[in-house]
Amino acid sequence: MEQSFTYPTTLGKDELYKAFLADYTLYIEGETDLISTFANTSAALREAFGFFWVGFYIVHDNEWLHLGPFQGTAACTRIRRGRGVCGTAWDNDHTLVVSDVELFPGHIACSSASRSEVVIPVHDKQTGAIIAVLDIDSTSLNAFPDELVEMLEAVVQALQSLTFC
Repeated sequence: MEQSFTYPTTLGKDELYKAFLADYTLYIEGETDLISTFANTSAALREAFGFFWVGFYIVHDNEWLHLGPFQGTAACTRIRRGRGVCGTAWDNDHTLVVSDVELFPGHIACSSASRSEVVIPVHDKQTGAIIAVLDIDSTSLNAFPDELVEMLEAVVQALQSLTFC
């Protein structure tokens, strides 16, 4: 099924968020492959919102996050639990919004172009364990207002409703 995640520029932010979430939820319905779904999620978010970098880091051996499907420039391949924005969001099991990455203690600079970041843990539907984090970077400071973060968390909720084989 071909799907475009390009929306008219006349849509307000609230309308855009609602349209994207509705389209995205239908698009992933019934998907069972983790990697394919993460890849298409990264592409859809980047296409719709023009983020600098969108991708997933996948939990490996409960100690590391390994780079998974993404859209954007080359990135760090591994992040230790509790390190940087991604590792901290994973370790603390909560969404982390960083308005200025240069002010975040221990920030891991995969790209000097990244100025703000949001990271959202992704839980396994069956076990509740964190299986990945969704990482989104912007070249602008303060790029993630509350309404956008809420929509991104709803994207992750939709992902978490799937059962991956």
